[in-house]
Amino acid sequence: MKDTKPLLLETDFPAINRSQLTTLQVNLGYLCNLSCTHCHVNAGPTRTELMTREILELIVECIDALNIQTLDLTGGAPEMNPHFRWLVSEASKRGVEVIDRCNLTILLEPGYEWLPSFLAEHNVEVVASLPCYLEDNVDGQRGKGVYQKSVEALKLLNEHGYGKGKDHLPLSLVYNPTGPFLPPPQQALEHDYKRELAERFDISFDNLYTITNMPISRFGAVLLAKDQFVDYMTLLRNNFSEANLSNVMCKNLVSVDWQGYLYDCDFNQMLDMPLLATDKERPHLSDLLKNALEGESIKIADHCYGCTAGQGSSCGGALD
Repeated sequence: MKDTKPLLLETDFPAINRSQLTTLQVNLGYLCNLSCTHCHVNAGPTRTELMTREILELIVECIDALNIQTLDLTGGAPEMNPHFRWLVSEASKRGVEVIDRCNLTILLEPGYEWLPSFLAEHNVEVVASLPCYLEDNVDGQRGKGVYQKSVEALKLLNEHGYGKGKDHLPLSLVYNPTGPFLPPPQQALEHDYKRELAERFDISFDNLYTITNMPISRFGAVLLAKDQFVDYMTLLRNNFSEANLSNVMCKNLVSVDWQGYLYDCDFNQMLDMPLLATDKERPHLSDLLKNALEGESIKIADHCYGCTAGQGSSCGGALD
């Protein structure tokens, strides 16, 4: 697989600095029951990288010491980490907002029957990937049969109280473009999603997040293979919005990889661009307990244009 990193490092993207740290985004491992074409971590069923209990205990220590407000769990399928339940329980009893970035189909996998009720019991926000409300588009991006499984999983979440406008059980869906173009306006697309899913399947949800595909990892390799990389980067640059700089997620977030190393965001993690904020070449969770990050520089490259193009893009959807 061709790597886009050498093409991204030389950049004229504006310098940005950190604000107060409020969120730990933790990658619990690359093991996943799916292998999606847009996946920027190259997750899949054969990956063996999983965060250990020892590192998860450091996560909890950081939550306590740094007054972390949000724990954002990613993967792979984060639920496949054998210590997922322990971590969620520990964060929940501390009053921390927990987000589970769920691919939906994991809810139907044998051995995960406990998952919907567990998430509801601990008031976990479910942020679920559904790149389109049309079957062909979803299966083309995520694999044959994923759409129908996703529909079944959404109905299951609705049965457990998710997506019904309850503040303690929010259900948000995530849209990724199926090709090298920017997401459409988030609010209008959310209206379309809600109408189509309600009419077709009587499914309800609370929010839709539109996220721009990053020109890295699996998607970046596809761009290179199809000779679309330069055109896609031009699209991102031409749609740069300076107003989005103040709201980019890296200002308040630290991304933690499955080994406990620190990055400014999930995308920098996949590009192996560690946090700049300590004198160590590769800062670790243990260093986070010793260093205040506010005001520190954020490591940037050309892929940062993906977060600032158009309406902007973050793990919480559009920025404007």
